[in-house]
Amino acid sequence: MTPPEALDLLAVLVFAVTGALAAARAQLDPVGFAFMATLTAVGGGTARDLLLDRPVFWLAEPAPLVVAAGAAAAVFFLHHLLASRIATLIWLDAVALSVAAAAGIAAADGQGAALWVQVTMGVVTGCVGGLVRDVVANEVPLVLRAGELYATAALAGGAAAVAAREAGLAAPGPLAVCVAVTLALRAGAIRLGWRLPAFRARPPR
Repeated sequence: MTPPEALDLLAVLVFAVTGALAAARAQLDPVGFAFMATLTAVGGGTARDLLLDRPVFWLAEPAPLVVAAGAAAAVFFLHHLLASRIATLIWLDAVALSVAAAAGIAAADGQGAALWVQVTMGVVTGCVGGLVRDVVANEVPLVLRAGELYATAALAGGAAAVAAREAGLAAPGPLAVCVAVTLALRAGAIRLGWRLPAFRARPPR
């Protein structure tokens, strides 16, 4: 298994768990758990592969679907052991965003894409799955919440990875940089309240 494939599979696993946790919060049945987990798990990678005009990763190899279904089943039976499903979802989503952003960078780099395309694919791979999950669960998507460091975290992580590679850091170092920077920014947003300036309406003059 190549590093990009391993990153994709890890992102699938963690995103699938977040999708299943969203299904638990919505009190869905086992089919709903599997649907939410799978949709969340493969959403970002599917969008990335379609944009890069490469074979969609889960159509070429069924392992991601098996992993997503297994994660859904595990959460269905074990979610009651968690102290807080929403806190677990948010932290696992941060991990999934970080890993998926690195997977997007690796996939685009493997296609010989331009540097800005690689960074963009990191953001797409990291954000789309969670966006779809939150929309289906009738929640305001994390990526769209005012001031939330989400897409910005993936963007910074992708830019840091590309910069590290261009500076001569050997593989898989740049992907580790992407994961570390993205996760650090998300952790700061979750634990320390880091935010971007948000629009505030003012009375007209």
